Amino acid sequence: MIYVCVPVRDEARTVGLVLWKVRQVFTAFQREYQLLVCDDASSDGTGEVLTTYAKVLPLTVLTHRERRGYAASVEELLRLALQRTDRPKRDCAITLHADFVHNPDALDEMVKRLESGADLVVAEQLELAGDVAWELRWARRWAPRLLRVAGVRDTVSGYLALRLALLRQALRAEATQPLLTTEGWPARAELVARLAPHARRLDTLPTRARYDLQQRPSRVQPWKEFVAAWKARPVIRAARAVTAVTTVAALLVLAAPLRSQSDSARAASASLPVHAVTTPAAVPFPVGERLRYGARYGPFSVGKATMEVAGLDTVDGVETVHFIFRIEGGALWYHLDQTMESWVGRTDFRSRRFHQDTEERGRIWHHYYDIFPDSGFYREEGRDTTFATVPDPLDDAAFLYWIRTVPLEQGKRYEYRRYFRPDRNPVIVQVVGHERLSVAGKKWNAIVVRPMIPNGRGIFAEKADARMWLSDDARRVMLALQSNFSFGQITLKLKEYSVPEHP
Repeated sequence: MIYVCVPVRDEARTVGLVLWKVRQVFTAFQREYQLLVCDDASSDGTGEVLTTYAKVLPLTVLTHRERRGYAASVEELLRLALQRTDRPKRDCAITLHADFVHNPDALDEMVKRLESGADLVVAEQLELAGDVAWELRWARRWAPRLLRVAGVRDTVSGYLALRLALLRQALRAEATQPLLTTEGWPARAELVARLAPHARRLDTLPTRARYDLQQRPSRVQPWKEFVAAWKARPVIRAARAVTAVTTVAALLVLAAPLRSQSDSARAASASLPVHAVTTPAAVPFPVGERLRYGARYGPFSVGKATMEVAGLDTVDGVETVHFIFRIEGGALWYHLDQTMESWVGRTDFRSRRFHQDTEERGRIWHHYYDIFPDSGFYREEGRDTTFATVPDPLDDAAFLYWIRTVPLEQGKRYEYRRYFRPDRNPVIVQVVGHERLSVAGKKWNAIVVRPMIPNGRGIFAEKADARMWLSDDARRVMLALQSNFSFGQITLKLKEYSVPEHP
């Protein structure tokens, strides 16, 4: 279901035409939709127009007897959409103005973006059509630069499509507080700022602001809106920061390094050679090696992680090395506790077993896999079906150890097809340079690599521009890892490195 949310105030001349245009779009596009309209105490006959159209359209009208403003109207409509849906991961809401500045012709493309995997689509109105006063053009150009949200150039568009599960996450992050605390253009930017940190993928769509179709003079007061944008800067920054801190533990770069990546993969670029990798003959890490990390978002400490070689074990008659990776993090009312355990062949560095236990926001789930590289398949506990695997499989935790064992030459690019689920390959690592790094109480010479999955999502998405620092010595200790998200940059740094003492 698509819920088209339309806040209205004194739009009797155009609201009926806008609603009918929406109907035409979804008749041609063949999607199920509902129109949700909030009449914010109109005094020009808008209510009568809506009553007429409610007889022929799937239309629900909310009426304010006293004016509450744009922000309150939009939030009420979005909450109504979330209340009505029984499939928030599938259903979506679109915020649309009733004066034709938002062109309904873009609705189908916005929905297509959501259906292709985006959680949030912002229709950026960078071009203004019609005879627009220079003050308005100037304010529309500069206000978004005051109200910045990463990945969005036009934050004050107000023309959005969002998955309702995304809205549910944002409302939970705000608890009992209103989602929107500003008004006018700042409220539009605030909505983007509160939604974006929860989005796995944020898309933008270029559209034109159709001021040439307005049937009345614009009510926008450019200078007033610009001043409001200037004053609202701290609110937008706080919206990004608070939301990011409460969700950052779920996004910590090692929580699920490969799980959220896209199933598609792009061919390697012709300008950068892809180098074959020789599989190490054995696991070189000593039992008892332990690495402890701290995670930061700007000045905030938001979590910790440990990686350790826990011991030796036997799986299906094969001697294996047991890796354990655990991550704990959170802030305020959010908490994540995740443990990944991997058993890899001691002599061939191939995964045999992988366990993942997660507790997040009070919810607990488990994923257990048995992997049979000699037979070419893997099995997930609880499912009778077996699935094909790659010749030399690696799981999430094992991959972080294995990358420490392969040749990494300056300026070269390597492509690995070893993740145990074939549809998650390839993983590409590009060596970008060398640096001197201070972590764990000392200075290290480090190799800097860029891991990525073309067309993927998450921490190794190409646009995330992730960086990994490995010590430039035989141990190849992972010293740090950072990745960019819509709300900012997360950095994981080594706090302690210990190896067992041998007699």
